[in-house]
Amino acid sequence: MSMPATATEPLIECDGLVKIFKVADLEVVALQGLDLIVDRGEFVAIVGASGSGKSTLLSILGGLDVPSAGRVVVDGHLVAEMDAAERTGYRRRVLGFVWQQTARNLLPYLTARENVELPMLLEGISRKRRRARSTELLELIGLADRADHRPGALSGGEQQRVAVSVALANEPALVLADEPTGELDTATAREVFDLLRDVNRRLGVTILVVTHDPLVAEQVSRTIAIRDGRTSTETLRRRALTDAGDHHVIAEEYAVLDRVGRLQLPRALVEALGLHRRVRLVLEPDHIEIWPDASDEGADDDAANAPANGSGGGAAPS
Repeated sequence: MSMPATATEPLIECDGLVKIFKVADLEVVALQGLDLIVDRGEFVAIVGASGSGKSTLLSILGGLDVPSAGRVVVDGHLVAEMDAAERTGYRRRVLGFVWQQTARNLLPYLTARENVELPMLLEGISRKRRRARSTELLELIGLADRADHRPGALSGGEQQRVAVSVALANEPALVLADEPTGELDTATAREVFDLLRDVNRRLGVTILVVTHDPLVAEQVSRTIAIRDGRTSTETLRRRALTDAGDHHVIAEEYAVLDRVGRLQLPRALVEALGLHRRVRLVLEPDHIEIWPDASDEGADDDAANAPANGSGGGAAPS
């Protein structure tokens, strides 16, 4: 099921996603009201500890699983409301996938060119167009001279570069990459990631990468951290010029405010201030102060001396 999409609308919009897995008599909540917006043309990294919900989110965006509750729209498609046949078409036409395991990306008995052409063959694209598109993509990744080699004759980095071409074969709106550099050494991982960044820049395709690698996460303009099934923080990066005329990257971390006004404080801040069950909020003219509860055992003197709610010229939050 789909609805008209415009270039000004976000490519991905998740609203209150919940996913509950049932194992015997146990229920495991993987996503707990997750909200997410990704604009067209963005290159975004999703990070989080094991069990945080990032792989579950990727499966839902990829039409491989459905949420227990909530709304998810990708390129105008209401993913949660699709039937099995619609999800298959959605995966073929809207998405491209790059997986960590090579076996999930490439068929071992096909050449690099044949692997790239396979998604187009399934869509009924003519042989002439398939050949032109596969040549274009293999040249883009720098492996035109390896077009007739099977995966077993390619290095791990070359296999992942071919996998990127396969993902781009049907000109998807969104490429989902699950730990695409997880099985590569540092130098090769950087080459593959540079390729993804080049593809994003040259073709304008939106790319969402799930990764544990901090080096990868630090090279995108936006990193979204998931904790306990919700988006918790976003780190935005921008280039700036120094007085000497050199470029450097400025990274700023933001807490994410969801649709009902909840936010998760970064764990490092919680631990540094010894915050526990509750905190006091003080509204100032241009900011909100967060103070430890002075009644908590072990609260420091600063908390005891915190201003009363509403002091400092602002109204106290209700």
